Amino acid sequence: MRNTYYSRYLDLKEEASKKSIFLFGPRQTGKTALLKHLFPEAPFINLLLYDVFFKYSQRPHLLRDELKSMHDVKEQPVIIDEIQKLPVLLDEIQNLIESEGLNFILTGSSARKLKRSGHNLLGGRARVRHLHPFVFPELPDFDLLRIINYGALPSVYFSDDPEEDLIAYCGLYLREEIQAESAVRKIELFSRFLQIAGLVNAQLVNYESVASDAGIPSRTVREYFTILEDTDIGMMVKPYKKAVHRKSVGMAKFYLFDVGVANVIAGRKSIRPATELFGNAFEHYIFTELSAWLHYTKDRRPLTFFRDKTGAEVDFVIGDDIAIEVKGTELVAEKHLKGLKLFSEYAKVKKSIVVSLDSRPRKQGDINILPYKIFLELLWGGKIED
Repeated sequence: MRNTYYSRYLDLKEEASKKSIFLFGPRQTGKTALLKHLFPEAPFINLLLYDVFFKYSQRPHLLRDELKSMHDVKEQPVIIDEIQKLPVLLDEIQNLIESEGLNFILTGSSARKLKRSGHNLLGGRARVRHLHPFVFPELPDFDLLRIINYGALPSVYFSDDPEEDLIAYCGLYLREEIQAESAVRKIELFSRFLQIAGLVNAQLVNYESVASDAGIPSRTVREYFTILEDTDIGMMVKPYKKAVHRKSVGMAKFYLFDVGVANVIAGRKSIRPATELFGNAFEHYIFTELSAWLHYTKDRRPLTFFRDKTGAEVDFVIGDDIAIEVKGTELVAEKHLKGLKLFSEYAKVKKSIVVSLDSRPRKQGDINILPYKIFLELLWGGKIED
């Protein structure tokens, strides 16, 4: 494991000087490391430490007393790590924001437990931001094949045994901690569901089919998928509905937040180019970059996909502007353009793109064929729509 800190795309310095922030994201995405790097002198309260948790759980008002006694506390945001462990502190925090003008950064794996506890995320007094696993511009030694197999969690990407670390992550966090934070009463049912969710990753979700395969009621399957979304572990991508005179499918597609996590849950390993598994994982990886880019740039356009009743498909549509097809091939051919061409007849997007393993960019009609590195450089460089 390397000790080098890699700068993250999400820079909260300016925003944290103006307003409090909730920073959510799955465990091991690097929230604590990011904040300690950005604010090395800030007061830091880690609620994962038992003695710290016990102290404030017994006497929440100690937070108010301690912070008021610090003469320079307004010069940096106050950081409270894993706030969902002790939601009662939010009352003290709200009081300190209003009466003392303090700014806070409150981290957590998700907002689900805070909402379930009856707290309202400070009633608009704090902005919500999300931290994702590593994205393309954060990795100077970017390795696509490593990400396709092991994902981009910081603790895994540089691990000397990424497979073992991923297995431990999925076993400990995705089962035990989600059970604790989300009131999943029967962990064995959730574990069965989670394996099926890994298998349907990047596919249309049929709740009844998943329920049948997992041996649990479809109502419970819907609840479990909601838990994965609420805890930032997965996302439902809805179908694009604005294609005139073209009826799209009604089911959504589900993506887990990290390619490596999906591989471990589904029992996949040793994924290599020129295979169907590679193509699916490559599409999943491009999804993780797109969803992170939309979050980090505060782009509120929806991320959808298109698929009609004949099976013609476009993997991703950003707003009404960009249609993106992902192909894990070294040479995009005419057959790979069918979905984009059909979609363009019914939805007048500004740009159509195929992301592939091609060695050079080219155009075929109005369709841009881009090697994945060039696509990612344009995306994160703010030039994808030029």
